[in-house]
Amino acid sequence: MAMTERDDLENLFSEARALRPEPGDDLMARILADAEAVAAERERPVRPVSAGPGWRNWLRTLGGWPAVGGLVASTVAGLWIGVAQPAALSDIAASVWGEQVSVNLGVDVDPLSLLEG
Repeated sequence: MAMTERDDLENLFSEARALRPEPGDDLMARILADAEAVAAERERPVRPVSAGPGWRNWLRTLGGWPAVGGLVASTVAGLWIGVAQPAALSDIAASVWGEQVSVNLGVDVDPLSLLEG
């Protein structure tokens, strides 16, 4: 009994393999209409992008305003850390260089002393 069921199943599979479904005329018409629309779209001339001022290209290259905002924030933070150095950073610098490092800008306690005569 199992052999006849298997033979029947094999016959069904062979019939299914022999079928070659053809797309309908309406499907082919829609596919060709879509292809013609895409071809017409590709034939349109591409409008060149105006170069504009140089800083706009530079800004676009960096990633736009969000990226420039991040760069400005990190620059200000680095400047602030350099000017108003935290005590922990001074300790790390002393341990790396082995001595205290200080920069004398020629200004005494009073920053307006340079303006005097």
